[in-house]
Parts: sequence; C-alpha cells; structure tokens
Amino acid sequence: MSYRPSELRRQREAARHQASRRSTLIATVSTVAIGALLVFVVTGAPGFDRVRESFFNFHYAKTALPHVLSGLWLNLRVMFIAEIFVLIFGLLIALARTSRSPLLYPVRLLAAAYTDFFRGLPLLLVLFLVGFGIPGLQISWIPNSAVVLGTVSLILTYSAYVAEVIRAGIEAVNPAQRMAARALGLTQSQTQRRVVLPQALRKVTPPLLNDLVSLQKDSGLISVLGAIDAIRAAGIETAQSFNFTPYLVAGGLFVLLTIPLTRFTDWLTRKQDRARVQQGQW
Repeated sequence: MSYRPSELRRQREAARHQASRRSTLIATVSTVAIGALLVFVVTGAPGFDRVRESFFNFHYAKTALPHVLSGLWLNLRVMFIAEIFVLIFGLLIALARTSRSPLLYPVRLLAAAYTDFFRGLPLLLVLFLVGFGIPGLQISWIPNSAVVLGTVSLILTYSAYVAEVIRAGIEAVNPAQRMAARALGLTQSQTQRRVVLPQALRKVTPPLLNDLVSLQKDSGLISVLGAIDAIRAAGIETAQSFNFTPYLVAGGLFVLLTIPLTRFTDWLTRKQDRARVQQGQW
C-alpha cells in the first residue's frame, strides 16, 4: 500500500508553500523598488554625467584592462604564497600559545607578544616599516624587492590573526577529548595532532576562510611599496588618461576574485550549522 499524506499534512504543506511564495514576491518587489529608487537618486544627481564620464568610460576601461590584468596576476601570486605561509605560521603560533609545558613558557610569552603586536598595528604601517625599514639596513642577503617585502608584511600581519582563530578552535575542543585520548595511551603530541587539531580546524574553517578573503583584498596594498600590481597598474593608467575608470576596473576584478571564496565560506558555514543542529549541539 503506497503512502498517502493526511489531510492535515497536505494543508500544512500548502500553507508553507503559500507563505514561501508570498515571501519571494515581497522580497522581489522590495528589491526592485529600492533599486529603482537608488537609480533615480544617482542618475538625477547634478554631477552624474561628469561622474559617469570619469568612472564608467568604456574606452578607458578597455584600454586599461590588459595592464590591470597583468598586475592582478602579481596579486594572485602574492596571495597564494602569503596564504601558505600564513596558515603554517598561524598554526605554529597557536600551538605555542596553547602549550601547557612550563619549559615552553618563554615561547608562549613570545607568541602572545607577537599576536598582540601585529594585531595592534595597521597593515599599512607594517608595509611601510618592513618595506622601507629593512632596505635601510643594507643587509646584502635580504632581498629589497617590493613584492617580497610586501608579501612578508602580509604574512606577519595575517599570521597573528589566523593564530588567534586557530587558538580559539583549539580551546573550544572539549577537555574530555584530551583526557579520553590520554587514557587510551596517546602521548601529548599525539593527542594534539590526532584528536585536538582535526576538531579545532573543522570548527574554525569558516572564520579562517574569511581571513583569507581579507588577505585577497589586502594583497593590493603592496602597491604602496611600488610593486606593479593591479592597483598600481590602474594608477598608472589613470595618471596617463586623467580618468578614474581603471580604478573601477581593478576594483571589479578584485570583487570577482573574492566572490567565489565568500560564497563557499557562506555555504560551508550553513552546512556546519545544519550539522550541529542535527547532532543536537544547538
């Protein structure tokens, strides 16, 4: 005998579908209305024609696009290298901060001082200090490349943020997990590596991805040191044409670069939230 939903169930499903359609309709109407209002306000502004010519000029966008894309390739390389080292250094700093060994107290103190220092300094200031201070030392074996020094600045700053995120994940693991692992005969390092870290990293994956999104955007700040990235390339084009459209092109490319990772982060967050609800953790 095939399953047939009851009349009450059919009524509930019909009411739910009707409420969903009503919500979709309201959202669509409100979005269109607000969008039309914004278009009316912007296009009706006295200086709109001048702004459109200065920021939305197709000719200058087409001219600047190849140069900005070439600079964006540098941003991608910097971002990729920085992300690898940020994750490695952030993990090491987090492990140092969560260490309970009295012997490692100086290391723990140094890790805490590092995170406090670089989380307190603006990234732009770190870029200036590293990018202009290190070449001033005139040490022959240290490269003076703006790209290298800019990448080092990003690593120094974001390692502090990522370390705190990972540390929060480690401390969020239930202490009973550690005690159970030690009771099974695992050493302290084995417990950390096989029990604590897998759970901690799974908990903090969404905030880690958010930090990587910020790193993608901030990779454009290496232009202040003279590196010819997307922003610097847009600045050169703007200086030649006296038109700001190249900056808009660079901004659009950065947005296109960050959107996929942002959407993936949102999807992963929702997935983890659903898993917690199903497990009865919330």
